Amino acid sequence: MTSQRELGLTTMDKIPTRRDILRDSTMGFGLYALGTILSSENLQGAVGYDPAKPLEPKPSPLPARAKRVIHIFMNGGPSQVDTFDPKPALGKYAGQALPIHLRTERRTGAAFPSPFEFRNHGNSGIEVSEIFPKVAEHVDDLCVIRSMHTDIPNHGPSLMMMNTGTTQQSRPSFGSWLTYGLGSENRNLPGFIVLCPGGYPIWGAKNWRSAFLPGAFQGTHVDTRHRTPDKLIADVSNRFTTSSAQRGQLDLLGKLNAAHASRRAGDALLDARTQSFELAFRMQMEASDVFDIGKESQAVRDLYGDTLHGRQMLIARRLLEKGVRFVQVWHGAGQPWDSHNEIEANHRKLAGQCDQPIAALLTDLKQRGMLDDTLVIWGGEFGRTPVVELTSFGANSGKNGRDHNSYGFSMWLAGGGVKRGYVHGATDEFGFRAQENKVHVHDLHATLLHLLGFDHERFTFRYAGRDFRLTDVHGQVVSDLVA
Repeated sequence: MTSQRELGLTTMDKIPTRRDILRDSTMGFGLYALGTILSSENLQGAVGYDPAKPLEPKPSPLPARAKRVIHIFMNGGPSQVDTFDPKPALGKYAGQALPIHLRTERRTGAAFPSPFEFRNHGNSGIEVSEIFPKVAEHVDDLCVIRSMHTDIPNHGPSLMMMNTGTTQQSRPSFGSWLTYGLGSENRNLPGFIVLCPGGYPIWGAKNWRSAFLPGAFQGTHVDTRHRTPDKLIADVSNRFTTSSAQRGQLDLLGKLNAAHASRRAGDALLDARTQSFELAFRMQMEASDVFDIGKESQAVRDLYGDTLHGRQMLIARRLLEKGVRFVQVWHGAGQPWDSHNEIEANHRKLAGQCDQPIAALLTDLKQRGMLDDTLVIWGGEFGRTPVVELTSFGANSGKNGRDHNSYGFSMWLAGGGVKRGYVHGATDEFGFRAQENKVHVHDLHATLLHLLGFDHERFTFRYAGRDFRLTDVHGQVVSDLVA
């Protein structure tokens, strides 16, 4: 490698970048050409983008049915045959091998009928497991997809697929794409907020990263174990200076940053860091309010319940109401729904933790007139096998559990222009593989973007010489899901 001394540089100088070389050679026309290339060929995709105001609200390119999203993520993979996809045939083969080929990650055995009873609910008569009695009361507002499938029966890659549209780790998340496309309706809060109690899920912040999109569109994680705003968000309040003094400090810092940035034109990371200082200051004015659920009436707090999941679901509604574009609510750190053993006890406990809060959210959104233009998404990264797992698996070793299943699983949507009281697709008679009207994760993303006013094939960002999109080179809008 060429040294600084050989280049005639002192230790105070920096090694010239390719951008510097283009600027200083050929009278600067090299950099001009680069700028022309970057600003053409749909650099900003189907939306306008102002680096100085990255979260400025923008209209969708196409007519939209929804303008905000809440993704309720049951990380770990809930079992479809124990929640929203009843399979009576499993009872016929209980304790016996199924007459179909099962390709599973670990050694599996005989058919394992669901230990839960399913009942018909609402005018639509959709069957729902007994472990979700409160959610079942809203079944006429739900669009249940029983034919989801994904690529890999492993948590990390499947989380990446559900969140970023690829099993790799280097793509922007759905929330980042949406805030890039639509901005935020509240300049004092991040446009994309992630609520996850107790820490991070598998692969952590990669689930909500902005990757090659500008850093302003990265998700902001909040640990909802805590009850008070100053614990939920570190340093949200300043106990040492007045707001006016802090504003003066930030103005001075802005001038210094501007001088620093003027010598480093087009540095997206530097721009993102500067904007984060401003956003952090503005959050001090509003975050303390929005995260304080004590400002809600007692009746509303009772509706959600005074539990961890009740509190975080109520916070999610308050964030949506304040104009946050995308809120993702995880069940907890790690992979809580990963029931390799004792699925009856595990699923009953987990569903019991979130059933009332989810039902309360649907009730609350509907009463406030927000459900029509809010997309609610429920589900995990994949499903589980209809047969019992035989392999002991680390700390989960035991019995009566189910292995991972990427071939068929269930999710449901509500609000935001989707059909209500509707079941789409089906797995085979045992609930293993999607069979009718199959919906891949790419198809789900394409449909969600359609409801939000985007053509998933045209909504792109140019990076490394290629136009990237959330759905990669796949996906079709599932028109049957749209009301």
